[in-house]
Amino acid sequence: MDWVAVMSKHILLGISGGIAAYKSCELVRLLKKQGHSVTVAMSRAATEFVTPLTFQALSGNPVLVDTHDGHSTRGMSHIDLTREADVF
Repeated sequence: MDWVAVMSKHILLGISGGIAAYKSCELVRLLKKQGHSVTVAMSRAATEFVTPLTFQALSGNPVLVDTHDGHSTRGMSHIDLTREADVF
């Protein structure tokens, strides 16, 4: 079994509205480079610093901004994200 496959995690990264949101771009890039799967959840204020599209491109996953977006089969995508994540 491949060592990277054994150690890789599904990481849920929460980003709030602050200047550190810019640093989160580099964090997502580095986590992906290490073989982890990354999903990003952003506050509305965070989108004033970095767009969701940036994180979607870096992570390869959809970005959750609106917790009531209706994309979940049960209408609770914010809860579904936590069920899939190994680390938040």
